[in-house]
Amino acid sequence: MRILLVDNLMIRRWGNLRMGPGRKLACGAVRNDWRLCEFSDRDMARLLAPLGIRAIGGAIANRKLVKTARNFRPDAVILGHCDYITNETLHEIRKALPGVRIAHFNVDPLWQEPTRAQMARRMESCDALFATTAGPVLKQWTTGRNTVAFMPNPSDTSMEREDNSAKTEFERDMFFAGNPRPSDPRMEFVKTLRSLLDGKCRFDVYAMDGAPQIWGAAYERLLATTKMAPNVNRREGDKWYSSDRIAHLMGYGILTFISDAGSYQDFFEPDREAVYYSSAADLAGKALRYLADDKARAAVARAGRAKYHAIFSGADVLRFMVETMFGEKYSRPYPWRGEVYT
Repeated sequence: MRILLVDNLMIRRWGNLRMGPGRKLACGAVRNDWRLCEFSDRDMARLLAPLGIRAIGGAIANRKLVKTARNFRPDAVILGHCDYITNETLHEIRKALPGVRIAHFNVDPLWQEPTRAQMARRMESCDALFATTAGPVLKQWTTGRNTVAFMPNPSDTSMEREDNSAKTEFERDMFFAGNPRPSDPRMEFVKTLRSLLDGKCRFDVYAMDGAPQIWGAAYERLLATTKMAPNVNRREGDKWYSSDRIAHLMGYGILTFISDAGSYQDFFEPDREAVYYSSAADLAGKALRYLADDKARAAVARAGRAKYHAIFSGADVLRFMVETMFGEKYSRPYPWRGEVYT
């Protein structure tokens, strides 16, 4: 299998990278022994922009993507958000490579209008669309000629590379890192949680109350030195939706607290692989219970880490995507395989 992955690979961040799903799909291609070619659309658009005019750089990047496809001759083209890449470019790639399959994956919440617009934009040009939300909401982007399916936030042991469940010394008990805006309900939730845990738990927060955002190697060190963390989304209750934060937390063996409204109990057993909460007060009480019982904390974190890497690895998620794109019989009993719509 030859994969052309088109995504924001953040070359111009000079190593200050995010642990994004695109990179984990790239790792998955290598682990599957598939040939991989990467094309970073945003970086190419900016690199090729004369006098910094991004619109012109974007047009040139589209031509270069067609050239890349002609040269590499992929079996499958998989695109992330890729706002610079036009549907006309995808049609041109199809003309050059009649047997190619093309898919778009989107890891943003589907209740956001920009996310829905991206899905709608690609529904006619792609053979498959993938989103990190499940449920009948996906049906609205089916055309009778494509497939729309859920995909988990992938993990990879080269990125979620440490196992905090085996550690006993930590710099903090809990953290929350995000990029919330004043109207973001997470701000109030985290403030309430901090007040409930004040003086009882070492709780660090980033990108709130004047604290800076944290990225790259500094974020990875934060993960590696934390005992527990809440997985808080901007909206809870959408089936199986989570930001990719959940892969970082569970993949690192951090005891992870998950809202009980998102149906993640379908994958991770309560109090054996993850801890579920219904409110800030409920979360605070459970956090204190596990702070007082480190053996129980380590056991749940260890089982959750093992399960996450076992069922949501980038290699398996990418294999599922490819098998879905080509309409093949599934080679594995993917636990989310029931969320595929045609």
